[in-house]
Amino acid sequence: VEIPLPEGTLFVSKTDARGVIVYADHTFIRVSGYSEEELISSAHSIVRHPDMPRSLFWYFWNQLQAGNEVFAYVVNLAKNGDHYWVLAHATPDFHPVTNAIIGYHSCRRAAPQAAVNRVMPIYRQIIAEEKRARPHDQCATGMAVLERILAERGLTYEQWIFAIHSDTNPHRHAA
Repeated sequence: VEIPLPEGTLFVSKTDARGVIVYADHTFIRVSGYSEEELISSAHSIVRHPDMPRSLFWYFWNQLQAGNEVFAYVVNLAKNGDHYWVLAHATPDFHPVTNAIIGYHSCRRAAPQAAVNRVMPIYRQIIAEEKRARPHDQCATGMAVLERILAERGLTYEQWIFAIHSDTNPHRHAA
């Protein structure tokens, strides 16, 4: 069952450099259905939904570990088995002296249904190909599928995400 997130819903989490949650705001706690104690010190993958392509998480983490911010439409799994869709924006946190990555900050907002409707068919295609591949080839296979789909549209990953956001954001024409 999908957990409806009202427009404007925003939640935040922080992890250490290994992706272990060190902070979860009250909205993340409420929506995920986990207690603060269950979330803190757990891998952020505790909310990973099986309908989310492995390759997109691989891309997501590679971008973060390279020091880049990343955006993605993500379906997450609540403790009770329900799910919710978000537009995630994650950024690395850098040590002020060494500039080494010391953790990650993720801000997520409710994904409009129109955006979900655009990404779901592509995610299904990616997952289908990932399942056909050998386990150690799944991420590369899934990324190849996504890259082919985006190349057919003449888009990079970032352009695709921003185009969906622009097309489906109800406030895109606001001054």
